Amino acid sequence: MSIKIALAGNPNCGKTTMFNDLTGSSQFVGNWPGVTVEKKEGRLKGHRDVIITDLPGIYSLSPYTLEEVVTRNYLIQEKPDVILNLVDGSNIERNLYLTTQLTEMGIPVVIALNMMDIVRKNGDRIDTQKLSEMLGCEVVETSAIKGEGSLQAAERAVQIAQANGGTSPQHTFGKQVEQALSEITGIIAGAVPAEAARWYAVKLFERDSKVLEGFRFNTDVQDRLEAAISGCEQALDDDGESIITNERYTYIGGLVNACVKKNRTGMTTSDRIDRIVTNRVLALPIFAAVMFLVYYLSITTIGGILTDFTNDTIFGEWVSPSVEAALVSAGANEVLTGLVVDGIIGGVGAVLGFVPQMLVLFLMLCALEDCGYMARIAFIMDRIFRRFGLSGKSFIPMLIGAGCGVPGIMASRTIEQDRDRKMTIMTTTFVPCGAKMPIVALIAGALFGGAWWVAPSAYFIGVAAIVLSGIILKKTRMFAGDPAPFVMELPQYHMPTAVNILRGTWERGWSFIKKAGTVILLASIFVWFTSSFGFADGFGLVEEIDSSILASIGSVFSVFFAPLGFGSWQASVATVLGLVAKEEVVGALGTIYAVSGEAIELVEEGAFGELGAIAQHFTALSAYSFLMFNLLCAPCFAAIGAIKREMNNARWTWFAIGYQTVFAYTMAFMLYQFGLVFTGNGFGIGSGAALAILAGYLWLLFRRGAAEGSHARGHNRLAVENQ
Repeated sequence: MSIKIALAGNPNCGKTTMFNDLTGSSQFVGNWPGVTVEKKEGRLKGHRDVIITDLPGIYSLSPYTLEEVVTRNYLIQEKPDVILNLVDGSNIERNLYLTTQLTEMGIPVVIALNMMDIVRKNGDRIDTQKLSEMLGCEVVETSAIKGEGSLQAAERAVQIAQANGGTSPQHTFGKQVEQALSEITGIIAGAVPAEAARWYAVKLFERDSKVLEGFRFNTDVQDRLEAAISGCEQALDDDGESIITNERYTYIGGLVNACVKKNRTGMTTSDRIDRIVTNRVLALPIFAAVMFLVYYLSITTIGGILTDFTNDTIFGEWVSPSVEAALVSAGANEVLTGLVVDGIIGGVGAVLGFVPQMLVLFLMLCALEDCGYMARIAFIMDRIFRRFGLSGKSFIPMLIGAGCGVPGIMASRTIEQDRDRKMTIMTTTFVPCGAKMPIVALIAGALFGGAWWVAPSAYFIGVAAIVLSGIILKKTRMFAGDPAPFVMELPQYHMPTAVNILRGTWERGWSFIKKAGTVILLASIFVWFTSSFGFADGFGLVEEIDSSILASIGSVFSVFFAPLGFGSWQASVATVLGLVAKEEVVGALGTIYAVSGEAIELVEEGAFGELGAIAQHFTALSAYSFLMFNLLCAPCFAAIGAIKREMNNARWTWFAIGYQTVFAYTMAFMLYQFGLVFTGNGFGIGSGAALAILAGYLWLLFRRGAAEGSHARGHNRLAVENQ
């Protein structure tokens, strides 16, 4: 019979690191039933019958966030054999709050006292023996990031589970609270498992809505419960939930005083660093410098060198010529050779050439995350984002979205308020992801001579779109209200570990490579086939691409894009295929203009004059309009799928896609039409329409919000009533 271990702890306590250490590659990822919170499970190394479930990081078992509800339901309904509770030893007081709740559930608990390397470095001492006695459960010292003690803690959990042992909470609250809990326990006796009676009693005392829903109390029982709770609340002059919170921290304070000896009361190394990197004046310049360095190294220097090698040597000198020679020597006909060399290798190769740049980018972002700086970025950005109706937690998905929109959208799960989470999902893909980098590079090279300002301006457009959308959406009834309070544990700084960085880089990079091997492969074959065949003189190969099936398809969409300045069928096809995968914009243009596989090389080599084929249907103005639309419009199919999973509602999914597309179209339309006016082409119908759209946006930005309006109406009504 298998043993189930639940891995529980606060966010940023090292839980994921320990889970990876304990399970290695034997992980399987899914979703918790009925919700979009990710579920991770894996087998303990050396124990095929031991399953470890990595529960979402939470601060308590109160039902305020989706993660807390999921964790609590799992512990109550699935009843794991043992809980392995990670406690950050360097921030023990805050972490023990969850521990006191877990020990009340009647499930055996083993505490993995993590980050002990930092505790020792700070010169602090924790008496684990006394801590174990006072909590009533096993305590094992660990340092997950260094791989110390993790396996011992897990194996001790297995031993306790096999012995069918339990954990009895040793903590007690004040006399009046204990008296009320005793009365509640007597009332519900027999209705709940005896070992979990205290947990249920505490939750009923707190008037936990989800626990109350699970009972069918008659009027007499309800009156007795209310009398027990109300009597204590009146005596202590506070509500039930606040009373329990205060009692827990009072108990934890005494426990910490008895078991923890601080070497010093001054600032730690992390505190000293934070005085600089989170400083009101220096924080943003430091953050800007860090991100500039990340993108400079990943795109211009290290990433650029690796991409050059991939395109020039691997695809340019090894793969394409070798495959073509092999097909010709095997007697393959012209169609098959063209399909493989120009369609598959050309289309997919043009995209895969950017994998090295993205891997370097992911590597550096993972390093920032692992060392603890990423949590500080969210804290820094909260001050700015809050002014535009977003929480600092919204910045984390957007930063992750700079690598790939799919994990960026999924990262929105950490945002508690539903309206804030939905708004973050809708705006995260405005940030240029790794898949949009080839579009930026190609347009910059083909139309702007490799100008340095094109790439930074693309990121500025994304940020500006988020700010504008935040202001506009927050003034609607759907999204009105203040952002959720920003609460996040700032972990101690530490050196990032190679295992964590490489694992995170591989997971993000592999998802992109898989997409190139499936979606982009099929799209490249489609582009090659439709651009090579037509119905000019009956169905067959065509010499001129203007006579191809692809040209006919593109002509239908070109009417829609003509007001944006790129009404050629070539640009229209590339834009529509961008919905399949943003990388396919480059692949499609490369195949259509017969520079596939070479276009990116020419950009990197600075041979911009040789890209005239792509530039012939664009002006500088229409090219930038093309770039803006593709940066802001609905994301690729994979990201749309992620939006659907996270929204968990078809109507909201279509609303998000529609908003992004309309926003992108109107912005590109205004850019192109106003650009025509400023370049001396006169004022026409298009310019008038752009002016009307601009007026509409200004009204949306500066109008009174829904919340403000209802607030004002409430004051007016009170004023009338008081007269």
